[in-house]
Amino acid sequence: MKSRPMIVAGVMSGTSADGIDVAIVRIARRQRISVKLVAHEAFPYPAALRRAVLAAMNAKATSTAELARLNWRLGLAYADAVNTTAARHKVKIDLVGCHGQTLYHQGRAERYAGKRFACTWQAGEAALIAAELKIPVVFNFRPADMAAGGQGAPLVPLFDQVYFGDAKRGRVLQNIGGIANLTAIPAGGEIDELVAFDTGPGNMVIDALAQKLLGKTYDRNGAIAAKGLVLEPVLEKMLRNPYFRLKPPRSAGREEFGREYAAEFLAACRKVSRRPEDAVATATGLTAESIVRSFKQFVWPAMKGAPIDYIVSGGGAKNAALLKMLAGSLEPLGCTLNTTERLGLPAEAKEAAAFALLAWASWHRLPGNVPTATGAKRFAVLGQIAYT
Repeated sequence: MKSRPMIVAGVMSGTSADGIDVAIVRIARRQRISVKLVAHEAFPYPAALRRAVLAAMNAKATSTAELARLNWRLGLAYADAVNTTAARHKVKIDLVGCHGQTLYHQGRAERYAGKRFACTWQAGEAALIAAELKIPVVFNFRPADMAAGGQGAPLVPLFDQVYFGDAKRGRVLQNIGGIANLTAIPAGGEIDELVAFDTGPGNMVIDALAQKLLGKTYDRNGAIAAKGLVLEPVLEKMLRNPYFRLKPPRSAGREEFGREYAAEFLAACRKVSRRPEDAVATATGLTAESIVRSFKQFVWPAMKGAPIDYIVSGGGAKNAALLKMLAGSLEPLGCTLNTTERLGLPAEAKEAAAFALLAWASWHRLPGNVPTATGAKRFAVLGQIAYT
């Protein structure tokens, strides 16, 4: 079924809470769906907004006024980011897909007020974005999957299949943002053969330690980790966290690996070494080892013995120390390590582009989730639409 091509902007701000990525893509459907990147821009959060976001994430106490103001302030930030990107690249946009800023994500059912249920919340007022841009906005993607019995994450596998699927080579798409997640596509695999889940912490613990110990927002290019030693007893202890024993589908966030986990991690490091570089190196080792163990246990057997391209995206793709650790463990398993950047898609653009595709699917009333990835009982059309 053919449909006219659309220019769609995807807007993503991840669990690292470092800023906003906008990817503008051209989406067409003839025999199959095609996605082509038109433009990408990244916008750091203003310092005051980042502080507000971090304070609200998984907060034990805040005010309704603070949350309401943050929701609308994020809407303005997203609208500004899309407007600026469109103006810089002289592009007319038909539709926007905005993931929003996750403030809380509980993918598994827990008891509250007498009932057990899962829940999620992404902030960023879509009605305001649509009014500012005068373009329809698809938002609130996760709840429809959760209402169908899924965990609301990961939601990028549809994009991974469309953009990266290959007839002869297995592909593993490893995104390393605040949380790390992968999508594994067997050679020639169909959508129902995908394996996708959150592997665990990505940059989240590394960033927390770099900020706490050295006053840096993150470990640029892995330079701090490269000077340190991985504290193996600490690494093994922290890998005993129950999350790493969960079978897919599984999802994670700051609830599992946020400030409380980072504090516990740092305390364990300080019992062995007082060097900040060793703590950051060990946190980097945690990210690498949790990814490798997840691959070995849940992905490798499903790849049918075909050659595997292991493609890294997200902020972690720029961490040379992390990539070196991953290469050392994955290449002996027959994987060729690569980045989306080398394949023509900037590392930071991938998830934003994925939500552009999800918005396009929602606009056409097509399913956007992959039940084998999220655990949903059925395919579901994702998102809600704010009209102008």
